[in-house]
Amino acid sequence: MPKKAAKSPDKKPRVFGMSFASVYPLYLEKAQKKGRTQEEVDAVIAWLTGYQGKTLKRVLDTKIDLETFFAEAPRLNPNVGLITGVVCGMRVENIEDPLMQKIRYLDKLIDELARGKKLESILRK
Repeated sequence: MPKKAAKSPDKKPRVFGMSFASVYPLYLEKAQKKGRTQEEVDAVIAWLTGYQGKTLKRVLDTKIDLETFFAEAPRLNPNVGLITGVVCGMRVENIEDPLMQKIRYLDKLIDELARGKKLESILRK
């Protein structure tokens, strides 16, 4: 069996270059399959990043990548440290790369929404 090529230390994970506009419909689909709404998905995104309404629409229209999406976020919620648990086999609170951690925070919040958790609980109220 051939060995996997070692990751170059300076090579960014592919997910960083994915456009937020390409990921957003996947978040919607995941939530809507479980009876949740686009408004709830948007509320989760707004809570985490500060993008809402026109700013969220602009991000979707301009197709910025996830790295830029988080770098230019109006504000990262100060309560992100309250997001804990496992996403894609990794504990979000232990992820060392700050950008990957932010991406996984959003994944975790969408997972909680899709699992039927109350929005107030997801938003750490």
